[in-house]
Amino acid sequence: MQHKNEFRIKEYGRTELASLYSPAISPHSAWCKLQRWLALVPGLEERLASAGYDGHQRSFTPTQVRIIVEAIGEP
Repeated sequence: MQHKNEFRIKEYGRTELASLYSPAISPHSAWCKLQRWLALVPGLEERLASAGYDGHQRSFTPTQVRIIVEAIGEP
């Protein structure tokens, strides 16, 4: 049985995922913050690109979410 606050690897909209990491700020600000985090982790943008992320998608695939979680932890 899954607990209510248990994080799942699945497809997320980019602001949806960002808001899970930064729930106290607006979705737009959360997305800007997540973008900065992604840029700060060495090799992360390249790993996401190799998984098909082009920087303009409106959502992250489950594979891309897994890459992000492996790099910066669960929200």
